[in-house]
Amino acid sequence: MINNKKNKILITGSAGFVGFHTTIKLLNLGHDVVGVDNLNRYYDQSLKKDRLKEIFKISKKAKGKFIFFKCDINDKKKILNIFKKNKFHQVIHLAAQVGVRNSIKYPFDYFSTNLFGFCNILENCKNYSVKHLIFASSSSVYGSTNKFPFSEHSSSSDQPIQLYAATKRSNEIIAYSYSHLYKMKITGLRFFTVYGPWGRPDMAIYKFTKNILENKKIKVFNYGEHFRDFTYISDIVKGILKAKNRKKKKLKKSEINFEIINIGNGKPIKLLKCIDILEETLKTKANKIFLKKQQGDMYKTYSNNLKVKKMLNFRPSVNLKSGIKKFVNWYLDYHGIKI
Repeated sequence: MINNKKNKILITGSAGFVGFHTTIKLLNLGHDVVGVDNLNRYYDQSLKKDRLKEIFKISKKAKGKFIFFKCDINDKKKILNIFKKNKFHQVIHLAAQVGVRNSIKYPFDYFSTNLFGFCNILENCKNYSVKHLIFASSSSVYGSTNKFPFSEHSSSSDQPIQLYAATKRSNEIIAYSYSHLYKMKITGLRFFTVYGPWGRPDMAIYKFTKNILENKKIKVFNYGEHFRDFTYISDIVKGILKAKNRKKKKLKKSEINFEIINIGNGKPIKLLKCIDILEETLKTKANKIFLKKQQGDMYKTYSNNLKVKKMLNFRPSVNLKSGIKKFVNWYLDYHGIKI
């Protein structure tokens, strides 16, 4: 058990893409971090285990200490014991069953982890008086609206077009009720198409890079006409940290300390343009197969950043071209490839 009580932070999903980078950043800033992850098999476990190895390696030189528990957030007894033995100042909840298309095939996995597991975290945050809960939502909640950019106040978030988005929107609604009932400080962050080093293999930029290098065909859905608000991982982590440190408002009795905030780049780019940048970076032409739009896919994501700029003074700093270059450099190094 970590001794430092003041700055101890729980990060769920610490072996995941965003959790990995957030954990390292907090350790380097001197915070003690307790990580929780079940290391599920949604994608290759070896990448998650390698992320953990990297965290432990960095933690030896970092100012903060790191402890890890292999644990499912659905496990009420284990999660309770972790909260009981550690006085968490804040909780950053990133663990979730991810993947838009996969949620259509395996809905019960999403209901279980993203709803029951989330409620398990909320209950323990309430019972152990956590000062601030930050949780990951998704731009997927905005559905199929044609009103751009996506604003946090948009009613389209109540009309998600696939189950993953529905569970994320449910998280926001449930969290609001907890904040109202128990005067909890809670912040939900809607992430927009996160990419970068140590990223998820099921995401487009990772899959395209792998197939281009292996001279395999890449599947381009909706004939490449999708637009995505690609957000580099360091900007996502910067947004999380700014949200973590957001000042408590002076509230009237009728008000609650709850916020939903977009964390995106604010510059949607057509998928075909993304592929062009990848081809240029890899110095290889992609063999494209153009396919129709998949069920549950959004045509466009586009973050309205007015609220995050005003409230958190957040501005993204990494453009897609430099972000893809950083990702490709990591990918080549991680997989031992020379081009």
